Amino acid sequence: MKHVKRDKKTKSSFKQKHFVSTTRPLEMFHIDLFGPSRTMSIGGNYYGLDILDDFSRFTWILFLVTKDDAFSAFKKLAKIIQNEKNCTIATIKTDHGGEFQNERFETFCEKFGI
Repeated sequence: MKHVKRDKKTKSSFKQKHFVSTTRPLEMFHIDLFGPSRTMSIGGNYYGLDILDDFSRFTWILFLVTKDDAFSAFKKLAKIIQNEKNCTIATIKTDHGGEFQNERFETFCEKFGI
């Protein structure tokens, strides 16, 4: 049997940032939703909400049962983090997915000046 070596296709990556573009914690959050994963989490969830603070690079992963849970999970975590850090979230960057571009999310962001 003859073995054929196949080249993997690679995706070009973004250039790494060698500086922090923000000046304080919670100034900019990067948010993404992933799933459904093939493997269920220990808690029985198939989706995850990934939230990254641009300043500290600290990352929170919130496991969700459905995509629809993204708003309520973010809302809850945002309140906790803002109280803990005693400052407010200024900007959110997303991939413009439907889970982030809806009336509930936009109303929440407008209400709190995000």
